[in-house]
Amino acid sequence: MNCCKMKTKLLILGFITLIIAACKKDQYTSKPQISFDNINSTSIATGQLLSFSILFTDAEGDIQDTLWIQKISKTCPTSTSANFAVKYPVPNFPASKNLKGYLDINFIYNTTGTNYVTIAGCGTKNDSSYFRFVLKDKANNVSDTLVSPIITLLK
Repeated sequence: MNCCKMKTKLLILGFITLIIAACKKDQYTSKPQISFDNINSTSIATGQLLSFSILFTDAEGDIQDTLWIQKISKTCPTSTSANFAVKYPVPNFPASKNLKGYLDINFIYNTTGTNYVTIAGCGTKNDSSYFRFVLKDKANNVSDTLVSPIITLLK
């Protein structure tokens, strides 16, 4: 009988520990947290959009500063047209505590004359690239770097 009571207590204690650990993952922090909600494709042809939907959370809700974006080509690492770093201003909106939202970032591949930022590939061959994102808030807190999967830009 004593053994069963001990097992029951351990089981309950383990369950409570699991619940507490799960809740801590959802806590808002002063350092902005970012993750991918959606990437529309990992293979993009000329004229197509590459869209990233980035989920963010922030305890103070003051993320209205900058999203840094960098494209890095694995195929043409020294090409200045295939690689870039841009400072993307985060839209201004009222800050609120425990803010959660989405940033939608869109690029168009090898096409100009649109309202989208154009990205280029290597030129004569398919380009395998990845993107890095860092979010900075008004208090200069910086998120961890979010790295995309490899995106193939088709020639």
